[in-house]
Amino acid sequence: MTKVKSTTVIAIKHNGEVAIGADGQATMGNTVAKSNVRKIRKLQDGKIVTGFAGSTADAFTLLERFDEKLNSYGANMKRAAIELAKDWRMDRYLRRLEAMLIVANKEEILILSGTGDVLEPDNDIAAIGSGSMYARAAAVSLKKHAKNLSAEEMVKESLHTAADICIYTNHNIVVEKL
Repeated sequence: MTKVKSTTVIAIKHNGEVAIGADGQATMGNTVAKSNVRKIRKLQDGKIVTGFAGSTADAFTLLERFDEKLNSYGANMKRAAIELAKDWRMDRYLRRLEAMLIVANKEEILILSGTGDVLEPDNDIAAIGSGSMYARAAAVSLKKHAKNLSAEEMVKESLHTAADICIYTNHNIVVEKL
């Protein structure tokens, strides 16, 4: 059975602002299954924003688990991420999930992977999904040379660059900022 996959998500912290965005494309094999998927979710009354890439059903399972961990650890994002990563690595069911998450609050951005990693990205830029390297490269350049742009503008431009290059990324972009 071919799984529905979701693609490019990027988060940037710049000049005291954090923004996270994603394209809207979901593919099934090499076919566009849907062009307006919403891959960004707010948690904890909008204090934490998440984005996912990978299998949509798997990502929602992880988002639910992450929200449970946030509730268990008093909305401490890093602690909740570490505890989820432990479970993800050790639980047979969770280990088979094919998704990645970016989680962000006003202070930090983290990437959660299925291998049990919780990564604090370099340059305050996190990207996941099939177009992530294109979006990340654009974001690094924008942070270096276009310091006058906001984090939200950088996220949008980075995603448009990825959509121009990656066939699994489209221009239906959703951005949330903190």
